[in-house]
Amino acid sequence: MSEFSSPFSAGPGVMTEEVGVITGELELRSVSSGDGVVTVKVRYAGADEWYRLRGGQCKLADDADHAAVHSLLVGVLNRPGG
Repeated sequence: MSEFSSPFSAGPGVMTEEVGVITGELELRSVSSGDGVVTVKVRYAGADEWYRLRGGQCKLADDADHAAVHSLLVGVLNRPGG
């Protein structure tokens, strides 16, 4: 099992399962269950409640790829200027 968290800024926002689009200063967390399944959640920076990212679950062929997938997601979602 592994877990990564990263801050990012989503000017246009990201879609969540529970509350729809959230914008602004956010934090991304991805957790691997150890069997290759990675679940991704987001929250407002400093908040307690996490929301599931829409489409935020996948199964990796190799759990060692988790760090790369997390970095890729942060790179795609971080759009401070919109």
